[in-house]
Amino acid sequence: MINTVNADNAIPQVALTPGEPAGIGPDLIIQLAQSGELQKKSHLVVIADIDLMLQRAAQLKLPLVLIPFDQLQVTKPLKAGELFIVPVKLREACQAGVLNSANADYVLETLTTATDGCIEGVFDAMVTAPVHKGIINDAGVAFTGHTEFLADRTNTQQVVMMLATQGLKVALVTTHLPLVDVPKTITSPLIKSVCRIVQKDLQRYFGLEKPRVSVLGLNPHAGEGGHMGREEIDHIIPAI
Repeated sequence: MINTVNADNAIPQVALTPGEPAGIGPDLIIQLAQSGELQKKSHLVVIADIDLMLQRAAQLKLPLVLIPFDQLQVTKPLKAGELFIVPVKLREACQAGVLNSANADYVLETLTTATDGCIEGVFDAMVTAPVHKGIINDAGVAFTGHTEFLADRTNTQQVVMMLATQGLKVALVTTHLPLVDVPKTITSPLIKSVCRIVQKDLQRYFGLEKPRVSVLGLNPHAGEGGHMGREEIDHIIPAI
């Protein structure tokens, strides 16, 4: 159980969700835990099954010490090979590389715990490892991705996914749609709304006083004057 009373910690609390238990997520988090330098800058809190993490660490032949997370008691940085943990039990035993829809609910519980912890101020941020959307849907849960899950959990009407590097940031107008549905989804109001969000957040989170936002065309050669599609003429250029 997480104590939800805010503590005065100078080091940020970062929740890690390992995603699909049969996938690469647990391995990545265990390898991440080996970085002593990273541990000095943040408290890494994995939300996962204890046995799964220890089993995978043994397979990787890497040291791993899991420390129960109590926000009020967290005062010192972790050492290399250590992680704080909020335990969530797997529904069934897991083998690396073997998908099991019975564990879909486990994956969603880890995401819910991390998201709610951020909302309540327990965590300062969350980092998600890959999930397998297909296996979650096979379990009977309509799931299109982290983006939509977080929007629903936080009652956010519109979110924008951004892929960012040091020199390039790319925001997406649509996310997790069949390709055939993309053209009819793109409208001038949607493009304008996304651009406003991007502009505001580039200023707020990236310190760009006057960000320049370039808008890509949808069709080859941006529609070639309407000969290869009219989305640019009818929706994209008017929005710009």
